Amino acid sequence: MIQKKLWMLAAIFAICGASVATSCTNNKEEAEATVSPTDDSSQFVTITDVVPDVILEIRYYGTYNFVGCRIDGYEEPTALLTRRAADSLKAVSDDVMALGYRLKIYDAYRPQKGVDHFVRWAQDMEDTRMKPYFYPDLDKSVLFEQEYICEHSGHTRGSTVDLTLFDMATEKELDMGGTFDWFGPESHPDFCGNPETGEYTGDNSKSPSDPKRSITAEQFEHRMILRRAMLAHGFKPIDTEWWHFTLRDEPFPDIYFTFPVKQIK
Repeated sequence: MIQKKLWMLAAIFAICGASVATSCTNNKEEAEATVSPTDDSSQFVTITDVVPDVILEIRYYGTYNFVGCRIDGYEEPTALLTRRAADSLKAVSDDVMALGYRLKIYDAYRPQKGVDHFVRWAQDMEDTRMKPYFYPDLDKSVLFEQEYICEHSGHTRGSTVDLTLFDMATEKELDMGGTFDWFGPESHPDFCGNPETGEYTGDNSKSPSDPKRSITAEQFEHRMILRRAMLAHGFKPIDTEWWHFTLRDEPFPDIYFTFPVKQIK
């Protein structure tokens, strides 16, 4: 009976989000963990207070995202992380600054309201306004089946960040060969290369609709620059998104936060 109640609680507070917009965390260990929701933001910081050199482009505060409107829970165009994750991100920023880059953040902490919004959108088969920009190769009906919408999101635990690099010499984003939140294998770190060795192979066989779709050796290396910097300072990647990293030693592995995204005073 106790186990049943825990599973019911987990289902009620399941944290959902697109796997290209967020990671799927459906492994057995996390599935068996008790989901603990809370609105306590006392262990969080506004990222720009800790890492003043970052650039913010908070996609879910605006309309250029896979849903096509501002996402619930994003009350200000800012980014939040746990203090531990923000401190590690500062070290990453220092490293890439020395290489001539700045970090550009698309998303960090994401509240329950936001992931609930993703779920409602995914269930509305008529709303495909952003399909040409983010999921042209997919029918919306497969998003749950193919785990583009999942039960848990690391973003809601507060130590996950979606980001890219900004080239200070060109004053443009570094060309990664693909856009943030693209639903497809072209977003995978191993697309056209081996992220473990950093070797570019040109293998684009995973592309579902166009066997000629590829990224260049330079674009692959740009992804690797970001990856190496993040891994060097305690972040871990996932195998579906080149822009997504979670602090390995995250302070709240089983707690899912509910407070809105806005400046922490």
